Amino acid sequence: MYEFKLVIEKLKDIISAEKSGTKVFDKDVACALAIPQTTFATMKKRNSIPFKEIMEFCAMKKLSINWLFFDQAVDMLTVETDKYFKVRYFADVRASAGGGAFIFDENYEVLTIDRRIMENVVPFGSKEIEAINVDGESMEPTLQDGSIVFIDREQTNINKDGIYVASTTAGLFIKRIRQRADGMIELISDNKAYTPETILPEEIQIVGRVVGNIESL
Repeated sequence: MYEFKLVIEKLKDIISAEKSGTKVFDKDVACALAIPQTTFATMKKRNSIPFKEIMEFCAMKKLSINWLFFDQAVDMLTVETDKYFKVRYFADVRASAGGGAFIFDENYEVLTIDRRIMENVVPFGSKEIEAINVDGESMEPTLQDGSIVFIDREQTNINKDGIYVASTTAGLFIKRIRQRADGMIELISDNKAYTPETILPEEIQIVGRVVGNIESL
């Protein structure tokens, strides 16, 4: 259980430092937290910590709430945070490995994945990664229908070998992409049952390069 007195003493230290060592009283803490003094006194008596007000105070002062409540140093928190990889996952977006599909929208969830796992899935050292679903079988056996692919949106140079996600007038596609000598763009499937498709350069926008995939999350 959190101790009201210990938390408030830390807040007093912070406020005192801002006032060049001036002694700080409960009323000063109440004022800093925008809590009426009578309400603050009642909360102290009941050991009822004003979490919402303290979080707002920490946000305004750019303080670590973990340090305030758990004595966790900022450097330690950074090390722990760096162990995880954040991925924007567009669960409703399916890039077609066969026919047309939906375009990216703002409906996504942020996945926090152990960095050790992501290093095995995403070997290119990419930092800004998004994930979508594969729809269709034209990229089999490389990418299975229903699997999840990780996309580096900074990699859009199709002169490099690899699989790319491309937005076209017909929808979103996952293909190997090659520009022919005549300037036309070919969308090439790994599944030999599908013939390459040809489109005009102005009809395609490269979303990013596929840097990894997993069957499901």
